[in-house]
Amino acid sequence: MIDEVPVKDAPADRADASFAEISARRRGRIRRYLFQHPRAMDAVVVACYLLLVTPTAVESVLDGAWPAAVLLAGAAAALLFRRSHPVPVVAVVAVLEVGVTLLHPWGSNISAGLWFALYSVAVVRSRRFALACLAAATAPLVFLYFLLAVGPLDGRLPDMGVNTPENFQLISSIAAVVSIVLSNVIATGIGVSVRQGREHQQEMAAWAAGATRLGSVTERNRIAREMHDVVAHSLTVMISLSDGAAVVGRTDPARAAEVLGELSRTGRTALADMRRVLGVLRDDAAPGQAPREPLGAGDSLSKLMQGFRTAGLPLHYSHTGPALPDDAAFQLTVYRIVQESLTNVLRYGRSLGRVDVAIVRDGPMVTIDVDDDGKGSVGSVRSAAAPGARDSPGSVGTGQGLAGMLERARIYAGTVAAGRSTDHGWRVHAVLYWNGDNRK
Repeated sequence: MIDEVPVKDAPADRADASFAEISARRRGRIRRYLFQHPRAMDAVVVACYLLLVTPTAVESVLDGAWPAAVLLAGAAAALLFRRSHPVPVVAVVAVLEVGVTLLHPWGSNISAGLWFALYSVAVVRSRRFALACLAAATAPLVFLYFLLAVGPLDGRLPDMGVNTPENFQLISSIAAVVSIVLSNVIATGIGVSVRQGREHQQEMAAWAAGATRLGSVTERNRIAREMHDVVAHSLTVMISLSDGAAVVGRTDPARAAEVLGELSRTGRTALADMRRVLGVLRDDAAPGQAPREPLGAGDSLSKLMQGFRTAGLPLHYSHTGPALPDDAAFQLTVYRIVQESLTNVLRYGRSLGRVDVAIVRDGPMVTIDVDDDGKGSVGSVRSAAAPGARDSPGSVGTGQGLAGMLERARIYAGTVAAGRSTDHGWRVHAVLYWNGDNRK
């Protein structure tokens, strides 16, 4: 049986945290509240706009141009719909601000409504469309201030009671135009940046979902591969042992008892391995019930060999070079390749005289060779637990075992080749590369 390696489960909060939850945590408490309550955010925007244009509204009322204050209130009401109807809101606010400029041209923050409206368009529409809206909404105000500076509307600058330069209105108009253009460009740029950030978050969320699906598929494949190895090996050995026990039970009771003991041990081992493999499918498994991680081979290779010898294989094992790397996953890969190879020998080999298992480690390279001198037969399985054991019908292999060995080897940049040897019999040759010792 494979030795257990204790592992610590990952913290539940990390394992269960989704990408959306991580993004929400990064926003902070206030931003997260406003993000989750869009109406509250709309109210904040309107309040900020009213705060910016209140001086202009008060001045217009005091100057007798009270309709300007009404238009500013209309722009504030329009901003309540900027989220659901961003483009119409831009058009409405642009028209209202032109009217305010005609009535009270030198008020402060007259174009503040366009800041919020253009931002809303840039957040939900493409960059090209946002820039088009920026140009269309800004052009009327620029043209209007041009007329105020050099056209028929010049001379509208209020009397400040001081001597002003002759071209002061022209300078003021140019400053107003520059301020309006820059502020609108900045608002649009912020909206474009926010839109790109949200698109990036969506892409990352999609990537995270794809990675999760890929991890799920990989885990299912791993479980299927482990189940194949456990079931195919255990059932093959158990069938061979039961056939051998039936043959020797009449003539050699002691030998039959030994075979039945090995049969029982193989069944218990298979049951424990299946619990370990299937344990990953249960979230409510109590701690300490069944290990869920790949378990190192350790001395399990020797136990594996002993089990196959009891099942009747004339097995010879050799290990050359340093011990296998002290890595549970790597040792499990070696274990499963040897197990699958010997299981195939037990299932399909006939007239076996010798089976050799050789593991050679030369630096980072580990070579596994499993050779037998028997005649291949997919139509029968010989139980060699005792001489003269009867043949029992078997099934043609599906190739899943070889595919599983190849998948395991590829994890360590390795290869697996299986086929008839040069003389006779069958040979499995696997090469693995371990570079973990250099990862300091």
